[in-house]
Amino acid sequence: MSLTLLPGVIRTRFEVAERHHACAVLKTDFPSEWKDLLDALSRLRLPKSEILTPGGGKSPISRGINGFFASRGWQERKFEIEVLVDGEKTLSPTHHVDYFKNRIAVETEWNNKDPFYDRDLTTFRLLFDLNVLSVGVMCLA
Repeated sequence: MSLTLLPGVIRTRFEVAERHHACAVLKTDFPSEWKDLLDALSRLRLPKSEILTPGGGKSPISRGINGFFASRGWQERKFEIEVLVDGEKTLSPTHHVDYFKNRIAVETEWNNKDPFYDRDLTTFRLLFDLNVLSVGVMCLA
Protein backbone atom coordinates (compact mmCIF):
# COMPACT_ATOMS: atom_id res chain seq x y z
CA MET A 1 0.00 0.00 0.00
CA SER A 2 0.98 3.62 -0.22
CA LEU A 3 1.45 3.94 3.55
CA THR A 4 5.17 4.02 2.82
CA LEU A 5 4.59 7.56 1.53
CA LEU A 6 4.08 8.61 5.15
CA PRO A 7 7.26 9.66 6.94
CA GLY A 8 8.60 6.94 9.24
CA VAL A 9 8.16 9.12 12.33
CA ILE A 10 4.40 9.32 11.68
CA ARG A 11 4.11 5.58 11.01
CA THR A 12 5.98 4.97 14.28
CA ARG A 13 3.95 7.39 16.42
CA PHE A 14 0.49 6.52 15.08
CA GLU A 15 -1.43 3.45 14.03
CA VAL A 16 -2.44 4.16 10.43
CA ALA A 17 -4.88 2.26 8.25
CA GLU A 18 -5.51 3.16 4.65
CA ARG A 19 -8.11 2.30 2.02
CA HIS A 20 -8.09 2.77 -1.73
CA HIS A 21 -4.57 4.26 -1.93
CA ALA A 22 -5.60 7.38 -0.03
CA CYS A 23 -2.00 8.43 0.70
CA ALA A 24 -1.07 8.27 -2.97
CA VAL A 25 -4.19 10.23 -3.95
CA LEU A 26 -3.49 12.89 -1.32
CA LYS A 27 0.19 13.25 -2.14
CA THR A 28 -0.34 13.34 -5.90
CA ASP A 29 -3.63 15.18 -6.39
CA PHE A 30 -3.81 17.28 -3.22
CA PRO A 31 -0.21 18.15 -2.27
CA SER A 32 -1.15 21.19 -0.17
CA GLU A 33 -3.67 19.24 1.90
CA TRP A 34 -1.21 16.32 2.17
CA LYS A 35 1.37 18.72 3.59
CA ASP A 36 -1.17 20.12 6.06
CA LEU A 37 -2.04 16.62 7.30
CA LEU A 38 1.61 15.62 7.66
CA ASP A 39 2.38 18.87 9.50
CA ALA A 40 -0.61 18.35 11.81
CA LEU A 41 0.45 14.80 12.67
CA SER A 42 4.09 15.80 13.10
CA ARG A 43 3.14 18.53 15.59
CA LEU A 44 0.43 16.65 17.46
CA ARG A 45 1.27 16.02 21.10
CA LEU A 46 -1.01 14.51 23.69
CA PRO A 47 0.40 15.60 27.06
CA LYS A 48 -1.13 13.77 29.98
CA SER A 49 -1.79 17.09 31.74
CA GLU A 50 -3.99 18.23 28.85
CA ILE A 51 -5.74 14.88 28.52
CA LEU A 52 -6.69 14.98 32.20
CA THR A 53 -7.94 18.59 32.07
CA PRO A 54 -11.63 18.55 33.14
CA GLY A 55 -14.40 19.36 30.67
CA GLY A 56 -16.05 22.72 30.24
CA GLY A 57 -15.70 23.20 26.52
CA LYS A 58 -12.97 22.12 24.19
CA SER A 59 -9.78 20.73 25.61
CA PRO A 60 -6.44 22.46 24.99
CA ILE A 61 -5.63 19.67 22.51
CA SER A 62 -8.86 20.26 20.56
CA ARG A 63 -8.33 24.03 20.56
CA GLY A 64 -4.80 23.50 19.22
CA ILE A 65 -5.99 21.21 16.43
CA ASN A 66 -8.80 23.65 15.53
CA GLY A 67 -6.36 26.55 15.43
CA PHE A 68 -3.90 24.63 13.29
CA PHE A 69 -6.45 23.67 10.64
CA ALA A 70 -8.17 27.08 10.69
CA SER A 71 -4.85 28.82 10.10
CA ARG A 72 -4.44 26.76 6.92
CA GLY A 73 -7.90 27.42 5.51
CA TRP A 74 -9.72 24.28 6.64
CA GLN A 75 -13.30 24.87 7.80
CA GLU A 76 -16.04 22.96 9.53
CA ARG A 77 -18.58 22.04 6.88
CA LYS A 78 -22.13 20.73 6.83
CA PHE A 79 -23.58 19.33 3.66
CA GLU A 80 -27.28 19.56 2.91
CA ILE A 81 -28.27 16.76 0.57
CA GLU A 82 -31.59 16.71 -1.22
CA VAL A 83 -32.91 13.62 -2.96
CA LEU A 84 -35.69 13.75 -5.52
CA VAL A 85 -37.85 10.62 -5.84
CA ASP A 86 -40.80 10.71 -8.24
CA GLY A 87 -40.85 14.49 -8.00
CA GLU A 88 -40.92 14.48 -4.19
CA LYS A 89 -38.03 16.01 -2.27
CA THR A 90 -36.59 13.96 0.54
CA LEU A 91 -33.95 15.50 2.74
CA SER A 92 -30.97 13.39 3.67
CA PRO A 93 -28.97 15.70 5.90
CA THR A 94 -25.56 14.56 6.96
CA HIS A 95 -23.78 15.73 10.05
CA HIS A 96 -20.94 18.20 9.74
CA VAL A 97 -17.34 17.28 9.09
CA ASP A 98 -14.78 18.81 11.42
CA TYR A 99 -12.42 20.12 8.74
CA PHE A 100 -12.95 20.39 4.98
CA LYS A 101 -10.75 21.84 2.28
CA ASN A 102 -10.58 21.18 -1.47
CA ARG A 103 -12.54 17.88 -1.45
CA ILE A 104 -10.69 16.50 1.61
CA ALA A 105 -12.57 15.90 4.88
CA VAL A 106 -11.03 15.28 8.29
CA GLU A 107 -12.91 13.99 11.33
CA THR A 108 -11.28 14.02 14.76
CA GLU A 109 -12.90 11.84 17.39
CA TRP A 110 -12.05 11.45 21.07
CA ASN A 111 -13.24 8.32 22.87
CA ASN A 112 -15.41 7.50 19.86
CA LYS A 113 -18.28 5.03 20.07
CA ASP A 114 -19.16 2.60 17.29
CA PRO A 115 -22.36 4.40 16.16
CA PHE A 116 -20.43 7.63 15.59
CA TYR A 117 -17.64 5.85 13.75
CA ASP A 118 -20.22 4.18 11.50
CA ARG A 119 -21.95 7.53 10.94
CA ASP A 120 -18.67 9.15 9.89
CA LEU A 121 -17.87 6.33 7.48
CA THR A 122 -21.39 6.50 6.02
CA THR A 123 -21.07 10.26 5.57
CA PHE A 124 -17.70 9.88 3.83
CA ARG A 125 -19.12 7.19 1.52
CA LEU A 126 -22.15 9.29 0.63
CA LEU A 127 -20.08 12.41 -0.08
CA PHE A 128 -17.65 10.33 -2.16
CA ASP A 129 -20.51 8.77 -4.15
CA LEU A 130 -21.95 12.26 -4.77
CA ASN A 131 -18.54 13.39 -6.11
CA VAL A 132 -18.06 15.98 -3.37
CA LEU A 133 -15.27 14.20 -1.48
CA SER A 134 -12.05 12.69 -2.78
CA VAL A 135 -10.50 11.53 0.52
CA GLY A 136 -11.85 11.20 4.04
CA VAL A 137 -9.44 11.10 6.99
CA MET A 138 -10.41 9.92 10.46
CA CYS A 139 -8.22 10.65 13.46
CA LEU A 140 -9.33 8.58 16.42
CA ALA A 141 -8.00 8.82 19.95
